[in-house]
Amino acid sequence: MAEEVKLFRTWSSPFALRIVWALKIKGVEYETIFEDLSDKSPSLLQYNPAHKKIPVLVHSGKPIAESYVILEYIDETWKETPLLPEDPYERAMARFWAKFGDDKEGNEQEEAMVEAMKNLWLLEEELRGKKFFGGERIGFVDLALGWLANLISILEDVAGLKIVDEDKFPLLSAWMKDFADSPIIKDNWPPRDKMIAKFQALRDAKLAAAASSTTSQCL
Repeated sequence: MAEEVKLFRTWSSPFALRIVWALKIKGVEYETIFEDLSDKSPSLLQYNPAHKKIPVLVHSGKPIAESYVILEYIDETWKETPLLPEDPYERAMARFWAKFGDDKEGNEQEEAMVEAMKNLWLLEEELRGKKFFGGERIGFVDLALGWLANLISILEDVAGLKIVDEDKFPLLSAWMKDFADSPIIKDNWPPRDKMIAKFQALRDAKLAAAASSTTSQCL
């Protein structure tokens, strides 16, 4: 009897996308359960009572939460096409760079922009001499940072400005294109028009909240 694999996710979450790509690369068949985070299902609350968040992978009835934990679980459970390198030092470095992309985030808008630019320069250097962060094929770090290849271009469209300039970041630009064009990756992006609409709505809501706050302060 085949092992049952279920993935609880939302349609747009970049954290869940990491898991989708990993399962596809490994050739693991799974069932997708799309969640509405404003009305979470009893199953999600049962499987992830600590954080009540997606993604959650359920393998043979056993739940695993947190995207990096799930990625490592997938790599250790289905050993074909390994995501992490065999060498202990290289494995440690892969974990470092994967976490680096999520940890460096500023609280204020200006600080966030400065930190983001610092990250891009450091990621550019890390790609020197390599096609992917994993070498010649997609690996753990590529899956962890893969949201950049989609979300940056969407934010550029919404904001009307260029974030990753090919002249300043040639290696990162090439990586974003190579990653995004890989068949397994390309076939599993969320709908671009829906993503643009989502971030436009978020931008408009933020602008409206800022205007309302300014108005109340003047009264």
